[in-house]
Parts: sequence; structure tokens; C-alpha cells
Amino acid sequence: METQAPPMPKDPKRYPMLRNLQFSPIRENEEQYMVLWDPTGLSKDKLILPLSYFFVVQHFDGEHSLEEIGVLYLKRFGELLNPLNLERLVEDLDAKLFLEGERVEAAKEQARKAYRDSPVRKAAFAGRSYEADGQRLRAQLEGFFSSKEGPDLKPSENRGKKIKGLVAPTYDLREAGPIYAWAYKELQEAEAPDLFVLLGTAYSGMESPYAVTDKAFETPLGIVRADHFILDRLRATVPQCFDNELYHQHEHALEFQLPFLQHIVGGKKPVTIVPVLCSFPVASLVDPRSREQIDSFIAALKEAIAVSGRDFCAIAGAELAHIGLRYGDSSPPTDFSFHRCMQQDLAMLKHVENLDPEAFAQFIRKENDQRRVSGFSAIYTLLRLIRADKGRVLRYDRGITDQYNSTVTYAAMAFF
Repeated sequence: METQAPPMPKDPKRYPMLRNLQFSPIRENEEQYMVLWDPTGLSKDKLILPLSYFFVVQHFDGEHSLEEIGVLYLKRFGELLNPLNLERLVEDLDAKLFLEGERVEAAKEQARKAYRDSPVRKAAFAGRSYEADGQRLRAQLEGFFSSKEGPDLKPSENRGKKIKGLVAPTYDLREAGPIYAWAYKELQEAEAPDLFVLLGTAYSGMESPYAVTDKAFETPLGIVRADHFILDRLRATVPQCFDNELYHQHEHALEFQLPFLQHIVGGKKPVTIVPVLCSFPVASLVDPRSREQIDSFIAALKEAIAVSGRDFCAIAGAELAHIGLRYGDSSPPTDFSFHRCMQQDLAMLKHVENLDPEAFAQFIRKENDQRRVSGFSAIYTLLRLIRADKGRVLRYDRGITDQYNSTVTYAAMAFF
């Protein structure tokens, strides 16, 4: 029987494929544009495109040829797209590392080597999202606790109890710092362990549900050591979870937790961390292959912690809903739509308070994840990992992310 030859790979210059970039609408006078950037940090560039060219790059999926895209452009805008301009756009995107291909693969390999050669995971957002000077950072953190939006001055009802978990935002500290403080005040007054499992949302998306790194993390307050006893056991049982560790280099969800952790616990005793990035949608739980990857990692992590014999606190860095033009909605949020979103968030978080991961997942599934709950994977993993009696929402808030009132919601929670 004659075997069929595999199809020839498509020429990436004729069938360009855009990487998993992020974008946001901006307005200048009466004109609207889209800004594209690389959330992984591999490319440092930003690209501002008129909406007509944004229409073009949306078809850079590796399946549409440049000729086919030209036809679609003609149908959409009623005018011919100059083939030379289209080729120049492809060349520019490739030079900026916005397209899949040999140039991006070479840049990734160079970045992986640099990351492995570095003794620590260096602070990527110091001086941008929080103070870069240690003394000023401590003052900034204290300001979050004492601000009018910060936590109550009265002692926590869980004071002196063993804390099992926290949910904290991942939003820019300069704006959401007081909401972080609501969560970390519980840690400040609790009986805190010296082992912290950090579960951060990977906003750039990953090829697998989890990415673990064994790097120590550096902040302006010093070095936080990784827990090599637990990490070595993970490497022995689920080695694939280290395959995507480069994502840690530019993701912020874990980095934003560390100054609070160092400020509150680090001065009292040495602490170690297990740094885990999480990235899977709720639909993964009904896909047998994805579910097996998720279940096997959680089981391996629980076993490694159990063998260590140590108490731990899991911290999920997670945002909730994303609504508005920036996130794919057809219109900006209104006061009514935000209020409705808040009601849905708080109903959803009841399942988190009840420590019911599958009910939490089912709530999002019933909504068809229309509100884009980005922190699902981190919160779900926390609920599967900890053994607690109760959870509680401490504070809820939102951030505005663009000129069109696009909105991100987030909450502070504690588990005992």
C-alpha cells in the first residue's frame, strides 16, 4: 500500500502566523488604533496599527495567504491593498518578533539560555509597577495598609490561627495595592508557615497547564529562595512542568506577591517558595488529556509537600472578570453592566469561599466564560491544593484599563 507523503510546510512569508500577542484600542483625536505588544517580553516593541491594518493582521493565522488576505481586504474596505505594503508589514512584524518563525525560535533559545545562566529570576517590574528602592518600597507597602481603601485597623477574627491560603490581585500595585493589603493583613496576623506555594496567572498563555521554575526570585527587598526539596521531587515526577519556565521571566503575577511576603514574613524567619504559573481555561477540565495533565500535576505537588512534612500557605495571584472593548466585547461597559458583573463575580466567589473547585468551574462553564475570568486556573489549583475549613472574600474592586472604560475585577480572599 502506497503511503501518502506529508504535506509540504507553508512558506511563512506567504502564510504569516502572528504570535499570541496582546492588543488594546486607543483613540487619537477622532481616529481609533490598536496597540499590539508581546506579553512574554521576548519582543520589547509595540506596534500601533490603524483598524484597517489590524483587520489584516487578524488573518495572519498561517492558513491565509497574502493573496487571500488581499481579497478579504478588498471585500471589507472596497479598495485594493498594495501587495508591496503587505509584504513590508510582514517584514516589519517579523523584525519585531511578532511572527512565528526561525527568527522567533532563535530569540527564544537565546532567552532560555540567558534565563538558565542567571542565578536568580530578576525583578522585571521594579520601578515600573512598584518602587525600585527597598526603603521606598517598604514605605509604599505600609501606605497600602494605612490608606483609606486599605484593611480595617481592628484585629482579624482569625488572628493567631494557621493560614492555609490567600487570593490576591495581580493588578498594578500602584492602583490595587490596598486590595492586596486586605489579603496580606490576614497573613500578618495569622500563624504563618515558612513555605509558600505561589500560584500565578500566566497572562501570555502557555503550551501546558503549569510552568514551574527552580529560580530564586529577586526584589528590591532581597532574595526569596526556591524550595529545592519540593522542586526536585516535582522534577522527578512531572518533569514536563519545567518545560515552559521561561514564562516566569516576564510574568508579573508572582512578582507582585513577593514584596508583601518579604515585608510581612521575611523579616521574621526565612521562607521558601514553590513558584508555579497556571494557564488553562475551564474547558480543559472536560478534555481528558488536559484534565489528566492538571490532575497529575496537582497530585505530584500535594505528594511532594506531604513528604516534606511542612505546613504551607498557597497564594493565588489572580484577577476575575475582563469586560469591555479591550477584551472583545462589542461596546464599553456601563454602570449597569459593571454592577451585573459584580453580582456575578460575588456569586461565583461563593463557591470559592465554600472550597468547592468543581462548583467554581461549573459556574464559569455555565456562563461560557463570557466574562473572561483569567484567574480561574490559579484559584482552581489553590482550592484543589489546600485543606481549609472556610474561605472569605475580604474586599472586591476593579481597575479601568483603557480610554474606553474596559474593566478588570479582582478580590482579596483568605482561607483558614
